[in-house]
Amino acid sequence: MQAFSRRGVIGGGAVAPFAVQARGGGGESLRRRVLGAFRGLPGTRALKLWAPATASEPEILITENADQQLFIGSAIKSFILCERLRQLDAPDVATKLTGNPLALDASVWSVDSTIFNPPNLTGTVSERTAMEAMILHSDNTATDMVMRAAGPAKVRDFLAAAGLAASAVPESTRSFFGYLLGAPDYLTFTWAELVASADKPIVNSPLNEVQTLASSADDLVSFYARSVQGEFFGQPETLTQYRNVLALGDVIRLAFPLGGSVFAKGGSIDVAGFHALCVPAAVFLNRRWFYFAAIINWYAKAETDPQTVARYLAALQAALGAIYEEIQ
Repeated sequence: MQAFSRRGVIGGGAVAPFAVQARGGGGESLRRRVLGAFRGLPGTRALKLWAPATASEPEILITENADQQLFIGSAIKSFILCERLRQLDAPDVATKLTGNPLALDASVWSVDSTIFNPPNLTGTVSERTAMEAMILHSDNTATDMVMRAAGPAKVRDFLAAAGLAASAVPESTRSFFGYLLGAPDYLTFTWAELVASADKPIVNSPLNEVQTLASSADDLVSFYARSVQGEFFGQPETLTQYRNVLALGDVIRLAFPLGGSVFAKGGSIDVAGFHALCVPAAVFLNRRWFYFAAIINWYAKAETDPQTVARYLAALQAALGAIYEEIQ
């Protein structure tokens, strides 16, 4: 099995024509800088920037291909975090998180787990620790622990109720890998079977209709704009916990300039023939909120494509730099 790398910074077809609106201070200049930063990247790209109007500033809206479902990798982990915290929503949510032990054993071990390091760690850990590992280091074992606690069907119900129709989550990261490898029993794919598949080829595309990690730029901006403002929670204490964990996102220090409060969870995948990168975020800067998502899916025969990853990261940094300049 090829190595799964979810965090290159952290397929597609012909690039779709721009569908763009831009309003506000920088107007056309900001639109050109943001969208121009990503021109020339391979595959299919999607982007959305939305800064709601304030008492003194008009709305800013820039979109490209924002309604298309694309593979977003570990960026779906913010959906899992949100739904699980919704289930625990209460003034004493912090106590619940630290007091709820989750099993760490072969039933949840998954690849690309730098914190829980299977098969070398076993026992129990607090749910808070699992959530933090899921977001800070994108640990897949931690993700499957939190997903089990939340229930994948409940996460899907939440996405449907929120109107996030382009968004999809798998039963678990391990089931997703099992499906990619063509396992007939992917829903019950074990750790031992995953390890034994180390040299097997990928037979199903990461973006599929069975087990995938997908969304659109529209869905991601809608989700971040609503979740970070507390729409999905009843208690302010739960919103605080959600923001605290999401502020640990591993992509923040790689892509975002200093100066704002950033809440983000990126995602990516590298397998032979298919690659993806995704960075969605909510940012509070200079007393103003903006919401952002940039996704790229592309085909390349090699198992890794560091040149395109570097180009995407440079484009992302340039686009975010332009946005920061505009809002500051």
